[in-house]
Amino acid sequence: GTNLQALIDAVPTFKNPHAQIVRVISNTKHAYGLKRAESSTPPIPTTIHSLASFRKTCESNLPETKVRKSYDESLAKVVLEPKPDLIVLAGFMHILSEGFLEALNKVPVINLHPALPGCFDGACAIARAWEAGPDGTGDVSETGVMIHEVIAEVDRGSPVVIRKVELKKQESLAELEERMHKVEHELIVEGTREMLSRIAKS
Repeated sequence: GTNLQALIDAVPTFKNPHAQIVRVISNTKHAYGLKRAESSTPPIPTTIHSLASFRKTCESNLPETKVRKSYDESLAKVVLEPKPDLIVLAGFMHILSEGFLEALNKVPVINLHPALPGCFDGACAIARAWEAGPDGTGDVSETGVMIHEVIAEVDRGSPVVIRKVELKKQESLAELEERMHKVEHELIVEGTREMLSRIAKS
């Protein structure tokens, strides 16, 4: 929820006085971001839309692929209900399907990924970069953070903003994670601001 908090804190500084976070959606009730949204001033509406809970509403013999398709369709309706101009994924650990993205009807979606374009796609990107760096098994000298447009292929959408982060010798994974999170907090704001600027010009 710290990336969400960075956005909550930054929105009042955006050039567009009408910019606001209209809803925070989580697929788990345990996400601390929900509490951050509810305790912000003014409070931000929240919704929990869990795949596990949704599965219980489906027929027991329904194949998992059809359950997931139905879930993605219902998730798209939940996301579109407050009529957002931009959807920001800030720690939403759920791969979005092509069907979900099509249902959004061209509302842009951006995601934060803690790696450079084409590197360490998917989960555990920071740990994998550290392992490939000077204190791990490889000779990779840098990693980074990017905000990218979301497409069906995981972490392969067009980058909106990118920042490189040096992999230092004799640095623990925890130390690298701390440095990366600071960059994430800056880039989630920078990327959101950039996308809102593009939307305003389109």
